[in-house]
Amino acid sequence: MERAFWLRAPGECELRPVALPAPGPDDVVVRTLYSGVSRGTESLVFRGGVPASQHAVMRAPFQEGEFPGPVKYGYLNVGVVEQGPLTGRTVFCLYPHQTRYVVPASAVTPVPDDVPPARAILAGTVETAVNAVWDAAPHVGDRIAVVGAGMVGASVARVLAGIPAAHVQLVDVDESKATLAAALGVEFATPAAAGGDLDLVVHASATDAGLARSLELLAREGTVVELSWYGDRRVSVPLGEWFHSRRLTLRSSQVGTVAPARGTRKGYAERLAVALELLADPAYDALVTSECRFDDLPVALPRLISDEPSALCLRVMYDST
Repeated sequence: MERAFWLRAPGECELRPVALPAPGPDDVVVRTLYSGVSRGTESLVFRGGVPASQHAVMRAPFQEGEFPGPVKYGYLNVGVVEQGPLTGRTVFCLYPHQTRYVVPASAVTPVPDDVPPARAILAGTVETAVNAVWDAAPHVGDRIAVVGAGMVGASVARVLAGIPAAHVQLVDVDESKATLAAALGVEFATPAAAGGDLDLVVHASATDAGLARSLELLAREGTVVELSWYGDRRVSVPLGEWFHSRRLTLRSSQVGTVAPARGTRKGYAERLAVALELLADPAYDALVTSECRFDDLPVALPRLISDEPSALCLRVMYDST
């Protein structure tokens, strides 16, 4: 009998026994090595903040149950294939927190040999960053800010840091994130100290203040790419002031849809492959700020969400690791 992490109701979580289905000829049985908690999205689910209109949109690929709960939710899982095609390979899957699981072989992606399994849990987040950068379409030498140094914002900053001659600053109200910025190879600034006259801002703070500051930082004809997911919260956007006179653009980026510039020839699999290739870079280790054992997850997750506002990814370790 295996076990899975469930949100029983908003704010209440537990481990439940799971009986695995018999695998078919095209299925794989995966033993989980690590899973990751994406603090932003999973905290929204934890507090029951997914609006009814978005229940279908927010549904994870292998989610069980319905919002607001009971629900088995999660999408950062790395394990080893014990049966079926790819036996013996370490793979990434968009699967919740569970000790073992059975999925179609097409649902898993082999982890490259040069990417440690413990780091590979970030593949889903870095894949979001890849799509955001495709949406943003930065140019060589651009002046860029990423506002919000959470998991997604930090991942975007690292991807953008690879653009030749680009000047990238990571902006956050938490001054301790300067250490994170240094590890990612970008500059750090508080919102008040951030340099303006920018070509591009990627907003990922999920706050009204962060979005307003993102617009303020733009040069004429500049663009804000909005990555934040606000759930059931309404957002105030300052479309007066400089918005029209500077001819600014506010554009959404949505992880479920490949950027139009790439969509005709690249899908999810290609995007995830790029993310896993990027994860050979040890700089991404800075995104994992805490660890716990799977048995302790029902205690660790509420603590992470309520008591550690600067936390990024919580890495969950299983008995096999």
